[in-house]
Amino acid sequence: MKPYPAYKDSGVPWLGEIPAHWEVRRAKQLFQSKKEINRDRAHKNILSLTLRGVVNNDPDNPEGLVPKDYASYQFFQKNDLVFKLIDLENLRTSRVGLVHEDGIMSPAYVRLSPHHNGIQRYFFHQYYDLWLRGIYNQLGAGVRSTLGQSDLLNLGILFPPPDEQSAIVRYLDHANQRIDRYIRVKRKLIALLNEQKQAIIHRAVTRGLASNVRLKPSGVAWLGDVPEHWEVLPIGRFAKVGNGSTPSRGNIAYWRNGCYPWLNSSQVNRGTIDSADQFVTETALQECHLPRVTPGSVLVAITGQGKTRGTSALLQFEATINQHIAFITPRSVFMSSEYLHLTLTGAYTELRTISEDSGSTKGALTCQDLKRFKIPIAPLAEQNQIVEAITQEAKPIQDAIARAEREIELIREYRTRLIADVVTGKVDVRAAAEQLPQTEIAVPETPSEIENNEIVEETECPPTPAKKVLRV
Repeated sequence: MKPYPAYKDSGVPWLGEIPAHWEVRRAKQLFQSKKEINRDRAHKNILSLTLRGVVNNDPDNPEGLVPKDYASYQFFQKNDLVFKLIDLENLRTSRVGLVHEDGIMSPAYVRLSPHHNGIQRYFFHQYYDLWLRGIYNQLGAGVRSTLGQSDLLNLGILFPPPDEQSAIVRYLDHANQRIDRYIRVKRKLIALLNEQKQAIIHRAVTRGLASNVRLKPSGVAWLGDVPEHWEVLPIGRFAKVGNGSTPSRGNIAYWRNGCYPWLNSSQVNRGTIDSADQFVTETALQECHLPRVTPGSVLVAITGQGKTRGTSALLQFEATINQHIAFITPRSVFMSSEYLHLTLTGAYTELRTISEDSGSTKGALTCQDLKRFKIPIAPLAEQNQIVEAITQEAKPIQDAIARAEREIELIREYRTRLIADVVTGKVDVRAAAEQLPQTEIAVPETPSEIENNEIVEETECPPTPAKKVLRV
């Protein structure tokens, strides 16, 4: 794709030079902000703004936090833009969506309704580009830490001719389909590799390494028979178990200039946690009674509707955690942290079963569940041998997983750059759009490759250069 023949300065730092025939308009020329509260409860269709866009929410089994009374919610119409731009110093909380049908959502969101003769989906792509590039977080950083309706209405917005808006939408929707398909294939590969690794771990932590060892009944269904010289004990017998909380985002004394690592459950997916990207203050630790979790503890994700719940990770530095994670800190010198982590990894399926049988429609593990959970315990020397054997056998699989994850990361970076280049006119896609097939599958509002979409647990964030990282 080639650039346009002539460019001009947009006057907007994050837009740069734009095609000479494009206009820059204030958003208030194209949109109006409305806020219609559902006081009479006339509207029943509940929507939610997630990291995958606006989705329908079941009032009988809702995702995330819900109000006691939906009379406080505000009404949105189809094709409205919706923004959550609160607490922008926390890079994980901002998001933007295009409303697919009439419904009600949180009163904290900003609603922009169109009054232009353009194509609304093009403007969604433009606002989505600002989210991907972290522009909202940069604009809202500092004392305010938020953007409101007046801020959004005063932004400079590009207005290409409508036929070019149509070409851009057609091209980007097609490109997003292909990127999503690529990522789905990689995710399926990762799932298969993880199943293979899971089988290796499960066999080693329940049977040991010797093929001719004498076995005994463990008395635990998921374990079956275990080596005769092993013990089977509940975790609470040899470890401290607890969980954390989330300090109020509205209290700047808890977050401003924080330097103590605070982790949410998305971190558990990493397997080994050696860095943090969110930090709280000493004031938060004391007033919110947050636990100081020591290195060598094992963290377990205990809530969530995605695949994260039931996963575990080994913590390599001191940190605190939110309410969606439990920590397990061995008290005995006869329990290897690495062995405990691998044992819980091998028990993932059983932990998921326990959480789904807990009576909660959303599924959850409790600290008591973990304290009562029985695991096989080999002698310490054998634990170390098992850890070493699993590490060696699983290394080729782990390397393949890492390669696939890196490929997903690279294609996401490509998507971000592509959307930015196309919606700001750095490349001309009109000819490419004309060559696309006429019949295409309808695309989701936002890229669908994000799998962990819980509303409470914000697990994806736009790329940003201003990321504080602690490495040990």
